[in-house]
Amino acid sequence: MDQIQHRYIHVRGLKLHIAETGTGSRVVILLHGFPEIWYTWRHQMIALANAGYRVIAPDFRGYGLSDIPSNPHTTTFLDLVLDLLSIIDHFALSKVFLIAKDFGTRVACVFAFLHSDRVLGLITLGVPYVPLSGRSKMLEQLPEGCYISRWREPGRAEADFGRFDAKTVVTKIYILFSKSELPIAEENQEILDLVDLSTPLPSWLSENDIAYYGSLYENSGFETALQVPYRSLDEEFDVHDPILKLPAMMIMGRDDYSWKFPGVKEYVESAIIKEHIPNLQVHILPQGSHFGHEQIPEVLNKLILDFLGNNA
Repeated sequence: MDQIQHRYIHVRGLKLHIAETGTGSRVVILLHGFPEIWYTWRHQMIALANAGYRVIAPDFRGYGLSDIPSNPHTTTFLDLVLDLLSIIDHFALSKVFLIAKDFGTRVACVFAFLHSDRVLGLITLGVPYVPLSGRSKMLEQLPEGCYISRWREPGRAEADFGRFDAKTVVTKIYILFSKSELPIAEENQEILDLVDLSTPLPSWLSENDIAYYGSLYENSGFETALQVPYRSLDEEFDVHDPILKLPAMMIMGRDDYSWKFPGVKEYVESAIIKEHIPNLQVHILPQGSHFGHEQIPEVLNKLILDFLGNNA
């Protein structure tokens, strides 16, 4: 971890935290999901730097050590896309590889649609690419007790999370999202009540890891995180060509709860997804949860490095 350096850059009126390592001419930008921050990429950052890549892992606005927007409830996915463009311009990078996890995949895909000339290739982890026009239909199919439905409801998650300190909130969500079932609460139950405080952490996540996550969410709070992704999932974008023609790879573990979203299994296994991303490689790992990059980093790192090497 000592080889990872930290700095702040000014982006669109905010100070964003950047973790970086490596000095190669080939650049990889890593985009986190929730409840993550730059630290989720610690295993990939070291492996990529050792393989000769320069690696940049920002905290999104309102996350981790980055500034919180003055009006977090108005933050959009497009804000994150524009921040990403500003980061790439700040470092004077002509083209980069993007690796994204969870909702970070939406940021990466929208960026790739709008700025394909700046992207060498795209890797997504934890969720499949969903067409930009298909989100509303997916949201309508979710049960009322699904965590997404609950967290989209103004005030509901705030009350749920507010019963605990930030470390406990992140701990409970990490445990929930590490399971193979979609988190769904009963009518009179809150999402965080699905995890008992006595439940142990996953074996691949240490107390020091969760303490670090907790400390950074103590700094940022959850207001921006609830707005993006959850309350912005129906955001529309001005994309004229809905086909992503870049080299791309999707990696998911069989134990990822994302498979339980309505239609996801059929969508991926029927290869319909390749109608939207024709150059997509799909890797379904026999093991691996929603956090495969933390759980089995050696497996994912090899797939990532092979993809980057073939598309450099």
